[in-house]
Amino acid sequence: MKNWWPIIALGLLSAPTIFLRIVGVELPPAFEVALFGSAILAAAFLLTWASEVAETEMSQTLALAFLAIIAVLPEYAVDIYFAWTAHTNPENAHFAIANMTGGNRLLVGFAWPMIFLIFWLKTRKRVLSVDPTQNGLSVIILGVATLYSFSIPLRGSLSLIDTGVALVIFGSYLWLMSRMPAREVDVFVGPAAAIKAMPAVPRRLVVAAIFIFSAGVIFSAAEPFANGLVALGGDLGIDQFILVQWLAPLASESPEFLLAGLLTARGRPGAGMTLLLSSKVSQWTLLIGSVPAAFSISGATLSPMNFDTRQAEEVFLTAAQSLFAVAIFVSLSISAWEAGLLAVLFVTQLFFFNTTVRIGYGFAYLLLALLVFFRDRPTMPVLWRTAREAISPSQSGSRDPHKPPG
Repeated sequence: MKNWWPIIALGLLSAPTIFLRIVGVELPPAFEVALFGSAILAAAFLLTWASEVAETEMSQTLALAFLAIIAVLPEYAVDIYFAWTAHTNPENAHFAIANMTGGNRLLVGFAWPMIFLIFWLKTRKRVLSVDPTQNGLSVIILGVATLYSFSIPLRGSLSLIDTGVALVIFGSYLWLMSRMPAREVDVFVGPAAAIKAMPAVPRRLVVAAIFIFSAGVIFSAAEPFANGLVALGGDLGIDQFILVQWLAPLASESPEFLLAGLLTARGRPGAGMTLLLSSKVSQWTLLIGSVPAAFSISGATLSPMNFDTRQAEEVFLTAAQSLFAVAIFVSLSISAWEAGLLAVLFVTQLFFFNTTVRIGYGFAYLLLALLVFFRDRPTMPVLWRTAREAISPSQSGSRDPHKPPG
């Protein structure tokens, strides 16, 4: 029973979040940040325990992909809100692109190096390798989505065509991942052990209930938490565009950062990176597709959502960073210098607003991507073969489907 007390305690801690949102109670920004931030952290712990058990019921990658979608719900909520209201407030169309690109670049430029840093502090190893069976498909799908994304700044708009392409790519991703085998049963400890010890049907109901409850908590807490941070930032005189592009995504993406960090700190850095790879695939497909869909539905129009030169520049820079990220994980690993370079390029670009300089950063990402692709070109056939065998284990003969290919 002692293993159930953390689940009960965190559930009670986070439950008031939903009630406060329903009754519409307004709190001072500092209280909003503390209260709703605590609720998001509690939900992150609950999701971590539930996901460990879920990985034995379905493909681990699929379980982590669903976890990534739940964790990134706040980011979707913020971006869809901007796109939905863009007809009545045209400035929000630019904010939708700013939030989308900021969230994606924050994920790769901040969260990936953060996971590597936690991994290095625990192991002192200079290379973090991920399971090829679980991540090969994610890298390939992210590569496809990234190549398509370069067409967006060339057109200077997002349309329902982008929605269709994004849904096809992401739908294919989920379907292919569902074909992967479940993870073999490990030794569970703490709250995860309590859930795993239950009979099959009640266990699955409890896991589903935790996922649904945590999603409700995160979705409810995201807006006031983000607004509280933005209000505090505004008191400090920070530019509104910067708040929308960086501070709001930092708040709305905090659940997935916390989840990945918790997994890594508990000795599962591969699962932490798998979660962030799935999050990147989700954001660079489903999030992109949801923006023009919300814009079209709210305005009852088939017209695309146009944006200006600055937003096209932001999308190009984000696509270029994404291509460098794909190049890094072609080897299904990330090294200390690669994580450091992602962090340095991300942090330094925050200080430059000149178009020429930011376009220069984009081409720097492209050059680095080409160099890394060239360096790791012998591993590309291995990546493709590994992904193919992961979704069609019967094609690999008698190989144990739970064991990554050599």
